[in-house]
Amino acid sequence: MELIPAIDLLDGKAVRLRKGRYEDVTVYAEHPAALARTWSALVRRLHVVDLEGARAGAPVQRDLIREIVGAFGRGVQVGGGVRSAEAAAEYLELGADRVVLGTVAVRQPELVARLARAYPERVIVAVDARGGKVATDGWLETSEREAVDLVRELATLPIAAVLYTDIERDGTEVGPNVEATARLARETGVPVIASGGVGTLDHLRVLAAADAGIVAAIVGRAVHERRFTIEQALEAIRTDSGNPS
Repeated sequence: MELIPAIDLLDGKAVRLRKGRYEDVTVYAEHPAALARTWSALVRRLHVVDLEGARAGAPVQRDLIREIVGAFGRGVQVGGGVRSAEAAAEYLELGADRVVLGTVAVRQPELVARLARAYPERVIVAVDARGGKVATDGWLETSEREAVDLVRELATLPIAAVLYTDIERDGTEVGPNVEATARLARETGVPVIASGGVGTLDHLRVLAAADAGIVAAIVGRAVHERRFTIEQALEAIRTDSGNPS
């Protein structure tokens, strides 16, 4: 299992929201690109979310994302407001290795299919769930679609992975929803990136041991608040998965 640290962007700063609420925000870094440069020596991938873009429905912090990609190098995956072919192409042209699609997976599945075929293994579909139901529009709305059903429909597409987030656990450090994440990987056959709730090294160990289909875990608040270091997290994953991270 791979470790992917996250940088969420709001007002030009690296932040974290609690349970996806924009009114409950903590600022962790005034200069996100400097943080990305530091992490580039430790991990192969970086997860970046334009929270303003997610709320607006289109990329907003383009210049900052270009700066972060320049600082980190290859391996940046970017999401937040990617709801058109133009937005996806724009992020890739900025140097992102992968783009993360969210809301369009529910509202425009044909666009997801088109982008996946145009950019094989460079599209990640974010499935953000609240009570098992897929949330959209920067987590502001909850649909009637079951997460597992949505991911099953993606199984035939050449996507890189599904990014699964349990919204009620995101930013809480209470532990990821391992059961739901493993079920998603097991029942769909799609590689799953776990997100939301990781707060301890034991949480990472449990994820690493849960299912081979969980290919990566995203860590955010726990690393920003120094609950553990990236080096410690990488060692925990190696020890329990038996695979290099």
